[in-house]
Amino acid sequence: EKTIEADLNPPIDQFWDTVPRVWRLIRNHVRAIATEQFGISVEQFHVLRHIRKGLTSVKDIADALQISRPAISQAAEALVEKGLITRQEAAGDRRYVYLALTPAGDELLNGIFQQNRLWMSEKMASLSAPELETITEGLRLLKSAFDLPTE
Repeated sequence: EKTIEADLNPPIDQFWDTVPRVWRLIRNHVRAIATEQFGISVEQFHVLRHIRKGLTSVKDIADALQISRPAISQAAEALVEKGLITRQEAAGDRRYVYLALTPAGDELLNGIFQQNRLWMSEKMASLSAPELETITEGLRLLKSAFDLPTE
């Protein structure tokens, strides 16, 4: 008699054999694009990405990335110098500094994501429409199984 656990072993094994490896390839490709094509460090890329997600302070970004505040401040300063973000002290509390993307920073992020989407499209181009639908449905089901909100 099969148990639920035994039925789950093949998909769990497939998950561990696939998802971390694919994610590592994607992450490394994004890093390469950011550094080689757009001239920013990985940390600077993550700062830009988190500002776009709505985090506006060095503290919030440092907490999200689990990196020290001085490291985030240094990355932010370099991004200010490149004209990719702005820094603005909060009225009434000079210790709190708001970070915001400039149009150039927004455009740079769009360029990185566009390059990565193109690369991913090339990787997945050999898959048939039914295979792509299967992947999409599988990812939707995985998201649901882990109670992740749809965005």
